Amino acid sequence: MSLVTDEIRASASEIYHGHDICDEKTKVLLKEVGLPNGLLPLKDIEEVGYVEKTGFVWLIQKKKIQHKFEKIGREAMYATEVTAVAEKNKIKKLTGVKTKEMMMWVSLSEIFVDDPPTGKITFKNPTGLFRTFPVSAFEVEEKVGKGSGVGVGVSGGKEIALEQI
Repeated sequence: MSLVTDEIRASASEIYHGHDICDEKTKVLLKEVGLPNGLLPLKDIEEVGYVEKTGFVWLIQKKKIQHKFEKIGREAMYATEVTAVAEKNKIKKLTGVKTKEMMMWVSLSEIFVDDPPTGKITFKNPTGLFRTFPVSAFEVEEKVGKGSGVGVGVSGGKEIALEQI
């Protein structure tokens, strides 16, 4: 069952459709809240939404994916729907993200970086157990130049066509 209801969509400050624009907006949001831009390496993103009033964010992709963060040798699994509440230096109430620990998949509930910055990022599960890694392991180089992606976004209640630059 989806956590993203029609009521939540109606209250959204921003909604985007199409992989290229959704991928870009995901990286922008992560950067705005002070988290590394490679934290959510999703594929074939269909929709990204954000409710500014509450910080609620959702990302919907075509199918769940597994990703290995090579710099730390850790695997993560992302469901077709990932939801969270974004705050400064933190994502909390996270759903749809699991990490592999000793041959078991464990759900994550919170991700945060220290303030003031120490270069570390912490991943917490619902039981309170956590792991800390270097922030640099989750940063990706930003692409410079003109893209060819086109998407659709909603901002201020109006649906607009967007071209990735």
